[in-house]
Amino acid sequence: MTFYLYALRAGGKPKCQRGFTLIELVVVMGIISLIAAMAYPIYTRHLQASLRTDAHAGLMQAAAELERCNSRTYTYHECDIPSQSPGKHYTLALSAEAEDGYLLSASTLQDDGCETAITLNSRGERLPKDCW
Repeated sequence: MTFYLYALRAGGKPKCQRGFTLIELVVVMGIISLIAAMAYPIYTRHLQASLRTDAHAGLMQAAAELERCNSRTYTYHECDIPSQSPGKHYTLALSAEAEDGYLLSASTLQDDGCETAITLNSRGERLPKDCW
């Protein structure tokens, strides 16, 4: 059974009301904008974290390659690493710290939530802490 709301016109004929009022539309738009305002920062943090996983993978692969090269040549100075991360989002760089160590760094032009390059050294130290 269907119920209709009828409004009487001046002539006495009933008129069926359909649709939404302006207040209802404003309330719905307010709720949608509130949900969007809460979800957008969470979404951007998720994108930044997923971008950083590309740097982590690139640094770990480069470190493994350096360790394999060191086991063959007994030095890190003659070793080559890939110039980019697997997803091609980061540029990898190798700096020889001393005779027995290295420093790998991954940098990008995209916003990954880190203010400095993500680094990994031969002692396994991962900096900055917030980006790992």
